[in-house]
Amino acid sequence: MTNAIVEVRGLKKQFGKTEILHGLDFDIPPGRIYGLVGHNGAGKTTTLNAMLGLTSYEGSVQVLGEDPYRHRARLMKDVAFISDVASLPRFLKVRELFRMLTDIHPNFTVERAVGFLDGTDVKLGALIGHLSKGMLAQLHLAVVLAIDAKLLVLDEPTLGLDITYRKRFYRRLLEDYMTAERTLLITTHQVDEIEFMLSDIMFIRDGDLILHMPMEQVPQRFTQVVVAPEKIASASALKPIFAETRFGQTVMVFDGADPNALHELGAVSTPTLSDLFVALMSRDGGAN
Repeated sequence: MTNAIVEVRGLKKQFGKTEILHGLDFDIPPGRIYGLVGHNGAGKTTTLNAMLGLTSYEGSVQVLGEDPYRHRARLMKDVAFISDVASLPRFLKVRELFRMLTDIHPNFTVERAVGFLDGTDVKLGALIGHLSKGMLAQLHLAVVLAIDAKLLVLDEPTLGLDITYRKRFYRRLLEDYMTAERTLLITTHQVDEIEFMLSDIMFIRDGDLILHMPMEQVPQRFTQVVVAPEKIASASALKPIFAETRFGQTVMVFDGADPNALHELGAVSTPTLSDLFVALMSRDGGAN
């Protein structure tokens, strides 16, 4: 018996003759913040749609103990999905949006949403289409925080916003939403901005899950080295998973290499998530 919020086994999806997902296996436990990262077309959205019951699939998907495709209406009581801010209906006023969300989601609370807008410039009578990008971010955040869901899925939630509002959005989400009972799954291209808040990371490439691990295990497995010029041959012999030249320096990323051997090659550090993403997406083989 497992307490996982999400259990996926052998998830496959085919469009016509093209297989988009190639048998994904993963669990997402409660109280975690997951980042699902991949290039456009890698299968992120298809994976989310399968978890949310928005598409059929092969394999087994259980979300909060339910088959999302068969029991989506029942499941949505405890699950919330919010896409980027551009998905907010521009033709509605803010109060009309809140009224609509009350009808759509049983765990959306107008009073909470209004409370989160206190101190902002967003007024209930304002037309959403007339709000600035910053106001849209504030409204989007109020909607997110006002939904009492066990699983919150955010698909590129800060797309199009400047860095100030993106950072504010994520920090407020972390401080005011997350609890030990709630699970957050975020897809984004701005992976460095959410690295500070993630507990786990999943990289998906061409329909395969090539990396799935807790963030604390990343430095135990992956190492980045700025290799001294006279050590390039020795470093290459240790079979880095990625190498490139940056501003005249050779940088290599290693998977599971002996730390003592690496320290003799040059300056050693843990790769950032964006550096690790480039390394794993650029090589011929993936990490499992």
